Amino acid sequence: MDKRPLIVHLVYRLDFGGLETLLVECVNNLPADRYRHAVVCLTDYTTFAKKIRDRNVALYSLHKPPGLGLKTHFKLWRLLRKLKPAILHTYNLAAIEYAFTATLAGVPVRIHAEHGRDASDPEGKNPRHNLLRRLLVPFIDRYIPVSADLGHWLHFTVGIPAAKIQLIHNGVNTDKFYPGAKREERDQRPHPVPFGDDCFVIGTVGRIQDVKDHIGLVDAFIVMRQLSPESSSLRLAIIGDGPLMPALRKKLADAGLEDAVWLPGARTDIADIMRGFDLFVLPSLAEGTPVTVLEAMACGLPVVASRVGGLPEVVEDNVNGMLVPPADPAALAAAMLAYQGNAEQASAAGIAARQRIERQYSVQAMLGAYSGLYDALLADKTTIREPFESCAE
Repeated sequence: MDKRPLIVHLVYRLDFGGLETLLVECVNNLPADRYRHAVVCLTDYTTFAKKIRDRNVALYSLHKPPGLGLKTHFKLWRLLRKLKPAILHTYNLAAIEYAFTATLAGVPVRIHAEHGRDASDPEGKNPRHNLLRRLLVPFIDRYIPVSADLGHWLHFTVGIPAAKIQLIHNGVNTDKFYPGAKREERDQRPHPVPFGDDCFVIGTVGRIQDVKDHIGLVDAFIVMRQLSPESSSLRLAIIGDGPLMPALRKKLADAGLEDAVWLPGARTDIADIMRGFDLFVLPSLAEGTPVTVLEAMACGLPVVASRVGGLPEVVEDNVNGMLVPPADPAALAAAMLAYQGNAEQASAAGIAARQRIERQYSVQAMLGAYSGLYDALLADKTTIREPFESCAE
């Protein structure tokens, strides 16, 4: 009998995304002699699942239909009774209700992580959703916000007891994501990026959906090309796929920007691609602590991002990047122009960004925080931690 505790990670869908990247980092890098893992998807999983290195990690799809999906609760209960996990770790609102199912199935430890709020409810004030979060307090041992902003929201807006909240910052693999050659030093741009070295490449990575506001980014890029004296050298790379891709392609075609914008879809070589950027941009309408920003900063890139969610905790305005109001293409264009026109400022911001990641947002710190939490709750479910204490510092 394998006596290592089994952790079941429950997620809506295992697909390309920041939350899913963190899940896989935990599965791949938590000490293999101390834990086993299984991943359960309420709907299904994609080829992204191949990022899980250990072939012994079981993957399950419950094929939940839209709506309540009451049968899914029974499917999960039956699966948990079979697997007998020590811990259920759920991710975001779509999975939170299954902490109750896990309790009925006899799972001793239930942990729920909040990685961000929906674009339809950027302030997290939906009364039904927050009531659900409060009703589940007796069945969840710890709520994990990934930013202080989310932690304060859970406590002061949702009403989760402070003793049940533990902040764990997202982390990035600094061995995989590292700076490339400086713009003025490289002979050619890394192969994945199809632009020449005379181009200024603005890049973003994320699922093509409303919350990421790619349409607003294109609007800002259009403004930037109108204002820049070197507009012919400007290029935009949008990495990712999603439901709004057709609308994004149409907007680019209508603006005559097909040759200036690269849309390769979802990719697995993000680190190599990022080293071909000159600037990283994230114009999201709502965020927790986005992994793509941490990855870009680890690659030594200056960041221009919306002043939402946990982004101001990571991006220090006029130090390692710039913050702009959400849904403001003019402000976004002005910030991007500032870095295009000042290579020295961009280089200094990129250096500061890398230093910030090494100091506070490494994957090692994140993994240490999660393993410490797992161990403490397994040993004694009444362990009380200081509210909002960062486990990554």
